[in-house]
Amino acid sequence: MWRTTGKGVMLTHYNIANNGFLTGEHMKFTQDDKLCVCVPLFHCFGVVLATMNCLTHGCTEVMVERFDPLVVLASVHKERCTALYGVPTMFIAELHHPMFDLFDLSCLRTGIMAGSLCPVELMKQVEEKMFMKVTSVYGLTETAPGMTATRIDDPFEVRCNTVGRDFEFTEVKVIDPETGEECPVGVQGEMCNRGYNTMKGYYKNPEATAEVIDKDNFLHSGDLGVKDEDGNYRITGRIKDMIIRGGENIYPREIEEFLYQLEGVKDVQVAGIPSRKYGEAVGAFIILQEGVEMHESDVRDFCRNKISRYKIPKYIFFVKEFPMTGSGKIQKFKLKDLGLKLCEEQGIEII
Repeated sequence: MWRTTGKGVMLTHYNIANNGFLTGEHMKFTQDDKLCVCVPLFHCFGVVLATMNCLTHGCTEVMVERFDPLVVLASVHKERCTALYGVPTMFIAELHHPMFDLFDLSCLRTGIMAGSLCPVELMKQVEEKMFMKVTSVYGLTETAPGMTATRIDDPFEVRCNTVGRDFEFTEVKVIDPETGEECPVGVQGEMCNRGYNTMKGYYKNPEATAEVIDKDNFLHSGDLGVKDEDGNYRITGRIKDMIIRGGENIYPREIEEFLYQLEGVKDVQVAGIPSRKYGEAVGAFIILQEGVEMHESDVRDFCRNKISRYKIPKYIFFVKEFPMTGSGKIQKFKLKDLGLKLCEEQGIEII
């Protein structure tokens, strides 16, 4: 996963050529590969991880001009693509397309799921039904974009449950946001990066540049993560997305991963909803699989005695779609306003 800022990020040829090349190395790309690209080229996913990868490895890039799950499935089938990229919502749309079973996807061998936090259950489904050894890349536009990545040879559990280890020739650290010290293994902190992939800076904005790149040249991502004993990282959320309910810190990623296991749930996002009593309350926005009917009580019953009581969603909304960017990423910051709007429309009192 990675995020994009609204500032003008200055990346160099050195940044993107090397990041694209190493991405291909992680998936063992050769000139015999065909990569189906349905992510936009105005974003680092399409420009660096896809196009620069193909250029440096001499492989074929099969372009899908505008994302359509049926066109993607047909393109993989017809062109016998060996790799496929996408953000989680794209893979969800492909897996749930009514014509999915009509296409032969056995030609696929690998690909990348990135762009936002990737549900573990979704990655498992892609591995099983699309025959891909899914890899993930974590980073942000400011790191060109890859900071860490899983490798195609990593065990299944590593590829599904972590975002892998540092890109070669980079340094990644988990740093305590309060003290600036490196966190021990297993302790959550802010993901930071130093290396060839760090941006030159924000265009004509040295003040903003200084806010994210510290005196030791480490770029601060604003994302929370944990490093394990094997050197792999797990992203636990975004500092700004953290819900603070009555003094309790709640990380949306944990609840999303849990709710994704509820049968009938196609996709889910969790965000904080303003609360007069607690400051914030947990709100769950759920997209159901086609033909599925579900009540709020079904969700709460599923949660009861399985997760901490204060993490059980206070507000549950069944929606058709999430607010998205042009590159297919979910605009989580808009969910709070959407929750307030839905409460007003449905006559739900905010307490």
